[in-house]
Amino acid sequence: MNKEEQAILGFRDLFNKMVWLNKSKMEDSLKGYKSSEVHCIEYIEKNVDSNVTKLAESLYMTSGAISKITKKLIKKDIIESYQKPENKKEIYFRLTEQGKVIYKIHEELHKEFQERDKAVFEQVTDEQFDSMLSFMEKYSRHLDAEIKKQGIDIKSE
Repeated sequence: MNKEEQAILGFRDLFNKMVWLNKSKMEDSLKGYKSSEVHCIEYIEKNVDSNVTKLAESLYMTSGAISKITKKLIKKDIIESYQKPENKKEIYFRLTEQGKVIYKIHEELHKEFQERDKAVFEQVTDEQFDSMLSFMEKYSRHLDAEIKKQGIDIKSE
């Protein structure tokens, strides 16, 4: 196995371990919410004037899937929709008080997981971080270009 294959398998293995390790705690603390719903809640809280298009692009989902999720979240009174006086066409989302509670639980879990993994990150030098971040950025740009080359428009699928 070459280094490229080792890197890809390593990323996949790391990701799968993180998901597996965090899954039961997330599910217990956020009962009744799917991962995609929680990520929608997180995006809406962190980004002003979130709409279906922005959510779809950010979460790599289709507009149709985001529409379904946002309808569910509105029904659960987690988010609410609004329009701007100058633009009655566009619909935006913001969290309700109940939505902010879910967001806070999710953020606290992330802090807990960060604390758990802190020992590893404390051993990483700035140069190592810079190198990893640079690689991830390059690889991400490459994948963006490949997506564009294939003519895939995440927003309209």
